[in-house]
Amino acid sequence: MDSVNTVFFPGAGSFGTEFRPLTKELGRTSWAVRYPGRPGRDFGIPADSFDAVVGSCADQILRRAAARILLFGHSYGAYVAYATAARLRAAGTEVTALVAVGAAGPARLRVPEQAAAGPAGAAAFLDRADPGALAGAPSDDWRAVVAETAAQDLRLLKGFDPAAVPGLRCPVLAARGSEDPLTTDDTIAAWQHTTTGPFTRRTFPGGHSGLLGTPACAAWLLGVQEMTGVGPS
Repeated sequence: MDSVNTVFFPGAGSFGTEFRPLTKELGRTSWAVRYPGRPGRDFGIPADSFDAVVGSCADQILRRAAARILLFGHSYGAYVAYATAARLRAAGTEVTALVAVGAAGPARLRVPEQAAAGPAGAAAFLDRADPGALAGAPSDDWRAVVAETAAQDLRLLKGFDPAAVPGLRCPVLAARGSEDPLTTDDTIAAWQHTTTGPFTRRTFPGGHSGLLGTPACAAWLLGVQEMTGVGPS
């Protein structure tokens, strides 16, 4: 039986640190995609479209040539993961499952205009969605980088057309924190319309990002891996 490789998709303005508790549990079979403009050769040069972000993520996954792939997207990353799953399917690679956390179903997506307008609006949005996230940044300069990056991500997300994404066939699992101000049980239930395969949803204690660091979330993801790691892809 091939092991399942879990690929994480960070939220708006994030560099993937929110996934450290989960990658620690999953070990070498997990890794995070790098969005264009994040640290690397093209640092500071973001993608010019949401589609370009999706294409970059799909290319990174295809280069790894893993037999079984589970995509795990948080917030903004859930929409990138969803579109990437469809892109991979078009390229002949079916993902094992899609996990969307802290994100309303694509048909219920609404990007606040002010949050996408610039760093100040993005910072206010992040403070509302995840109180303390920016406050925990190591410096004012880093807070400014996160706010600007989040604004760029959200501007690109405004160009995402969920209706243009072909439906999936893989299992889709949606989750949220009970204290998350950006989602409700009803809005995450809308993910069921993205696939003809099985759908389940789960609500954990915690906020928008805080649930990612809980033992309950780690145990749940390990269970998803075990469930999707059985049998042929």
